[in-house]
Amino acid sequence: MDHYHPDLVYFDDSPIPLWPVNDTGLKIAAHYYNSSMQLHGGKNDAVMTGKNLENGQDQCMVHDMEHGKMPGIDPLPWQTDTCIGEWQYSRELFDKHGYKKASDVIPMLADIVSKNGNLLLAIPLHADGSPDVDGIAFLKEMAAWMEVNHECIFATRPWRVFGEGPSTTADNGKGYSEGQSDFAKAPFTSKDIRFTASKDRKTVYAIALGWPTDGKLTIKALAKGSTNYPGEVGTVNLLGSDENLAFTRDGTGLTVVLPEKRPCDYAWALRISRR
Repeated sequence: MDHYHPDLVYFDDSPIPLWPVNDTGLKIAAHYYNSSMQLHGGKNDAVMTGKNLENGQDQCMVHDMEHGKMPGIDPLPWQTDTCIGEWQYSRELFDKHGYKKASDVIPMLADIVSKNGNLLLAIPLHADGSPDVDGIAFLKEMAAWMEVNHECIFATRPWRVFGEGPSTTADNGKGYSEGQSDFAKAPFTSKDIRFTASKDRKTVYAIALGWPTDGKLTIKALAKGSTNYPGEVGTVNLLGSDENLAFTRDGTGLTVVLPEKRPCDYAWALRISRR
C-alpha cells in the first residue's frame, strides 16, 4: 500500500483479515483509506472489498460476491467477481473451447450494473501471463460491444427498478457462497429488459436482452402514467445509431419501433430522453 498506492485491494476473506481474532485487518483498512485521503487532497479514492459482509460491514468495505449477484438494487455499491473459465488455468477447458461467451457475460453485466453493482471479470492466462486465443477472441467481442454501448454502463446509476421480464423472477440458483448465481440458467427474451440511468437522472437506458421478432420493443415500466417515469418522453435512440426512433406510449408501456439493422449482436440499449 505504501509503495504502490493501489486503487483497489481485494480480500478473499469474510469479511476482513483476522477479524474477530484481532484488529489487524481494521488497522490495515484505516491505513489504506487515510493514505488515499492524503494522496487525493482529503478525498478517499481507494476501494477495499470483502465477502459475506453483515452487521453494517458494507459501510466500510465493498461487498464482493464470488460467482454471485444481488437479487435487486442495493443502495450501496457492490461487486461480482467471476471468470469466463476457471480461477486457475485449465488446458482441458481450453481444449474443449469451454469458456463463457460474450453473449453470456454481457447480459450478466447489464443485470449487475442495473442493481448498482460492478463486474470484476477474470480472463484465464498462461503461466507467462498471456491470454490464449479463445480469451483474446472473447475480449475482442466484449470490446466491440462496449464501443457501441459504453454509455449505458460507465458512470451510470441504478434507475427506479432494475428490470422487467420473466428473468427478474426466475429461479437462477444460488451463488457460490451467497446471492444469486452469476450466469443466467435460461435464455433471455425480448421481454427481459434492464435499466440504468445517467448521473443527472435525465436519461434512462433500457437494455433489451432479446430482439423482438416483430421489431417492436414494449417497455412496461415506462407506461404512460407510471410513477417510474411521470414526465413526457422526448426522444428514443438505439445506441450505435443517431436515428430518432418512432414510439407510442399508453397504459401498457412504451412501444419502440426498432431499426432493421442491429448495431451489435446482443443486448441492445435504448437511450430514452425527456421532452
